[in-house]
This record gives sequence, C-alpha cells and structure tokens, in this order.
Amino acid sequence: MSKNAKIAAGGVAVGLILLIWLPWWAALLIVLGVPAAAYLALDPAQRRRLRRGSRKQLGR
Repeated sequence: MSKNAKIAAGGVAVGLILLIWLPWWAALLIVLGVPAAAYLALDPAQRRRLRRGSRKQLGR
C-alpha cells in the first residue's frame, strides 16, 4: 500500500469515527477545516509550489 493510500485510509477511518461520536455537521466542519487550516498555514511561496504541482499532475 502506498503512502498516499495509507493516509487516505486513515482519513476515512477518522471521518467515520467522528461521525459516530459527533453530530454530522461537526464532523464535516473538522474534515473540511483541518486541510483548509493547513493550506492557510503555508507561506505564499509554498502555496504557489503546491498549486503548480497540482496543475502539472492534472495535465501529466
């Protein structure tokens, strides 16, 4: 299993656990808020590098 697949599987597991313990809206807020906060924590140069890499993968 690749590293990205492990991260995705862990994210799904955490999301399911949160749905059991919390109301659906709180779980959704956490699942969407953590990646958004991580993106906003990057400095502008890192954000540009991340966007450029994402576009390259789309075109391949």
